[in-house]
Amino acid sequence: MPNFTRRSFLSGAASLAVLAPQLGVAQTSLGIHVLKDPNCGCCEAWVRILQAEGFEVTTETSFGTLLIRHKLDNGIPQEMISCHTGEIDGYFIEGHVPPADIRRLLSERPDAVGLAVPGMPYGSPGMGPEESREAYDVFLIRRDGRTEVFTRYEAAS
Repeated sequence: MPNFTRRSFLSGAASLAVLAPQLGVAQTSLGIHVLKDPNCGCCEAWVRILQAEGFEVTTETSFGTLLIRHKLDNGIPQEMISCHTGEIDGYFIEGHVPPADIRRLLSERPDAVGLAVPGMPYGSPGMGPEESREAYDVFLIRRDGRTEVFTRYEAAS
């Protein structure tokens, strides 16, 4: 049976305190793979926002009908389509979804295809300044194709 002294306990606690921040970073590092048109500036802006929020982003070039087919084949309804598609931890992220909603999705883990912000609403991440945004919704896409509002963003005043 090990003999724990006050000194060994304090030494162990101090080591844990030093390592804890690094352990937290490893657990919160989120990898997302994004399929996008290489000529789309708003897609690139969304990628930069995700990177600034701590996501590890990889990108892949995809064009026109190939990108649309990928979306539809993976359960994203046509009315939910936007310009780029991310894949993270078994979920699809369609369009200009805010990083906080992606984190919430991963935390709650609903039985769903993923999230979507259809179209390209002004003021959503990558689409202009948030202080000038128009109202938009982030939708949860269920596996049966139904959608429901996941988060509602009011227009900036």
